[in-house]
Formats: sequence, C-alpha cells, structure tokens
Amino acid sequence: MPRVNVLVFDIETVPDIEGGRRLFGLDGLSDEDTVRAMLALRRQESGGREFLRHHLHRVVAISVIFRHPRLEEGVKVWSLGEAESTEGELIQHFFDGLERYTPTLVSWNGSGFDLPVLHYRGLINEVVAPRYWEEGDGDREFRFNNYLNRFHKRHTDLMDVLAGYQGNANAPLDQIATLLGLPGKMGMDGSQVLDSWLEGDIAGIRQYCETDVLNTYGVYLHWLVNTGQLAPGERDEEFRLLAGHLTGSGEEHLQAFHDAWTGRHDG
Repeated sequence: MPRVNVLVFDIETVPDIEGGRRLFGLDGLSDEDTVRAMLALRRQESGGREFLRHHLHRVVAISVIFRHPRLEEGVKVWSLGEAESTEGELIQHFFDGLERYTPTLVSWNGSGFDLPVLHYRGLINEVVAPRYWEEGDGDREFRFNNYLNRFHKRHTDLMDVLAGYQGNANAPLDQIATLLGLPGKMGMDGSQVLDSWLEGDIAGIRQYCETDVLNTYGVYLHWLVNTGQLAPGERDEEFRLLAGHLTGSGEEHLQAFHDAWTGRHDG
C-alpha cells in the first residue's frame, strides 16, 4: 500500500449543555430541557434547522483506524481515551497522535464538520496541537502540504473530494458505503447519539463511531483504486488485513461488522 501512515477518523457529539446554559441563560433547567431550549433557539435563528453551530457541539467520542507498519497487525480500529475521558482528554489524544506520527488524515465531511468542531472545542479545552496547525514556518514540508488547506493531501475529506468540492453534490457515507458492498450504518445512527448519551450509553456511541470509520476506510480503499494509487489486488490485501483484525479483536460489534460485510459479498 503506497500510504501506510493513515489515520481515518470520525467524531460523535452532543449539545454542549453547560455552554448552552451559560450563553442563553438557561440555568435551572434539566439537561433534557436545556437541550430542547437550545434546539428551539436554533430553529428560530436558522429558520427551522435544529443542527447546532459547530462550537456548541461537545465531543463525546473520537474513533480512528490507524494503518501503520509499526502496528503488529498493521491496522487497528479503536476509540480514543476511555468512556469516562473528558472532552479535552479525547481531543488531546487525537492531536497527540498527529504530533507523533504525522499521518495522512482521512474523513467523511471532516472539513465541513469534524475538524471545525475539534478546532473550537480544542480551543475551549486548552488543547495543544502545534503539528496540526503547522503551515511551513517550522517545517518547510508543510508549506505546500498541510492539514489546513482544503486542497492539500495531508487531509483527504472523501465526501468533499468525491463531490468535486461542490456542496450540492455531497452524498451520505451510509449510501456510498452500501453501494460499495460495505455494511453502512449499524446499531444506531447520528440522530440517536444524544438519547444514548443521556442514557449513559457511551460504550454504544463509541462502537457506533467505530463502524463509521470502518465504512470510511472501506470507501477510501476503493477510492485509492479509483485514483490509481492501489491495484485492485493490493486493495483486496488491505481488506484481508482489516478482516483479520476485526475477527481477532474479540469485540462483538467489530465481528458483527465483519460478518455483515463478508455476508454481502457471499450473497
């Protein structure tokens, strides 16, 4: 594989309840009522849309796939930190990985959502991330290839690239993954994350996030063939490597992803 230092990532978020109370004077309301009030205010502000502005999304999970020769298995999927980690700890873990390995980042809508959220929430949580923000002053190699420029290669936002950088051509990850024979959504979807978090099901959110990065990685491997960076046989070898990790992980949700994936091809 031409790129063996790749970090595929995805985040899951919930409304920043404490921030909402502070900004909108919602003291005294329960968590659920605070969320309802924040969404109602957003609908008024936006003319009907409930999706909160980026800075009001609190990060509750960051899941990654790391493809690196130093790994014993060559590839690994997991969620950063622990279920009880603070938002700041999760975000710092993410940027520490960039500091140590300088991987190629791969995402689905990372430029439009995940990274701006990490920018704001990293700022709020006093996260330190000099490698990520490098633009060539400290490392000349970053002058023409850095994480921040939309058209540079250190971050590949697959949704953005495949849409030709045209927002009206964006497609859902779930549908593209399914069309490529990948499982697509499993267990829950993004609309259920808040309820799961309010119920204390952080483990379920982390598992859902991991299946999203698995779908993203699968799309990425197909895209590498599409762009001539991998031969089909090399992509299939990468899939076998990933399948071995999933079946050997001992994690039920990863095994379920593997079974759904291979079941589609068997059918």
